[in-house]
Amino acid sequence: MTARFWKTALPLLAALAAIGLIVWLVPPRRSPAPVAPPPVVQESGPRILYPADHTPSIALPDGRREPVRSLLNVARPLYYGDYAWNEDGVGPSGPTWVRIDLARQTISVFRDGHEIGTAIVLYGTDGKPTPTGVFPILSKAERHRSTLYDADMPFMLRLTGDGVAVHASDVQRGRATHGCIGIPPAFAKLLYAQVKRGDLVVIDAGSPPAKMVT
Repeated sequence: MTARFWKTALPLLAALAAIGLIVWLVPPRRSPAPVAPPPVVQESGPRILYPADHTPSIALPDGRREPVRSLLNVARPLYYGDYAWNEDGVGPSGPTWVRIDLARQTISVFRDGHEIGTAIVLYGTDGKPTPTGVFPILSKAERHRSTLYDADMPFMLRLTGDGVAVHASDVQRGRATHGCIGIPPAFAKLLYAQVKRGDLVVIDAGSPPAKMVT
């Protein structure tokens, strides 16, 4: 009887042992890691705020990146001659720089990572194209007259030795410059008061927008 018992029991015990070994070798299933919620972009009145731990940045032509902490919440598309300017909630100090996107015909002014101004611009034609790159402001003049083109250039911010500058202009559809960046006069006055010699102006070829400025 004992021999018959073990003859029947041994295969069963071996099977149970094998099952136990398999269970021991196979690790327990782990619960999937929780997925982080998407960053919350908050619209606060005239400003679109980005969370501090998900601050986007803009790549500059020289390889550097500038953080963007907020953008102006412009309620409608800008047209030629239009601009938006709002410094509410932005501290008075911090680095100031300017980005010009030629494809979108826009200029943006940033202070301490916050956009405080934007406008539609004019730029150079194919015969006199506007250069792209990163340009420190070489000099500025509230009143300036070009001897080359015999034209007034109020609130002039010179960018290159051969005369390319940002200046006030009559920004209208169909107009262009000889390589400079033309901006609405009221916007030019505000920009002139914000920047100083040495501040950076970034001129980027950009990517064409889905809809052109009308």
